[in-house]
Amino acid sequence: MSDTDNKEKQAAGWRYKLLGWLTAAMARLPMWALYGVADLLFVVLYHLAGYRRRVVRDNLAGSFPDKEAGELRRIERQFFRNFADYIVETLKLLHVTDREMRRRMTFSGVEVIDKALADGRPVVCYFAHIGNWEWAPSITLWSRLRAGSDAKFCQIYRPLRNRWFDSLMLRLRGRFGAVSLPKRRSFLDLLRYRMEGIPTVTGFMSDQKPSHGDTIHVVSFLNRPTAIITGTETVCRRLDALPVYWRMSKPSRGHYHIDVVEMKADMAGEFPLTDLYARLLEENIRQDPSLWLWSHKRWKHPVTFEMNGQKA
Repeated sequence: MSDTDNKEKQAAGWRYKLLGWLTAAMARLPMWALYGVADLLFVVLYHLAGYRRRVVRDNLAGSFPDKEAGELRRIERQFFRNFADYIVETLKLLHVTDREMRRRMTFSGVEVIDKALADGRPVVCYFAHIGNWEWAPSITLWSRLRAGSDAKFCQIYRPLRNRWFDSLMLRLRGRFGAVSLPKRRSFLDLLRYRMEGIPTVTGFMSDQKPSHGDTIHVVSFLNRPTAIITGTETVCRRLDALPVYWRMSKPSRGHYHIDVVEMKADMAGEFPLTDLYARLLEENIRQDPSLWLWSHKRWKHPVTFEMNGQKA
């Protein structure tokens, strides 16, 4: 390694150390102070940088053609406010007590999950990028089962290319005892737990576009043909797991609620759980559109119903 490479590596190391100190210091701020930071962040993201504002605007216009321009702008601005809140709230996971998290992130219907786990049946949770999804692993504070000893509380994730940020996100997501399973080997990990007799409850963020190689399943979603991830249903069926949907809401700033809804579908179709998930997700989004992650390029590559059954 050359002297130049060594100097660059040392400089990068110091930058990440400073970033680590900054995030740790921010996490120790009280929530009211963090929301002051979020208010400034909203101004930067929305007014100054215009972060993906065109993507958000186009997504909203295509999804709600019946809404007037003023209403769409209100949703757009509130989305960016929620997104700024999400950023500081996620950093707070580095320094938050179980008591405060239980007060701010509440659950109902957890007994459905606990019963399935007690019966030795795995649970697959259909989830989405709504509200603050990074707080959802705190379900371990609401379950009767202890994370790690009585059951494995898992989530599927895509490893980040940047090792420092990947390590940070794993720390945040494991704050309440949840296990992060890399997507490429997640089914094998879940199958191993099943064979070892370890009950699992696993969250799948299924509202993004299908991964390369997945079977394309197109549904009518938010006013346009949309390819929905089918891998979650495939895993659920092969594990004989109980499927549930996590319906997220935001009663007030800094407070979220998840209602665990058992998914009961006619299993005669090709992807009945995927169809039901799309309907439940759309209902969830329409209740408060500003909570969904509109900055994702969900419809970058349009699809048609004729593409059903093809590979992504």
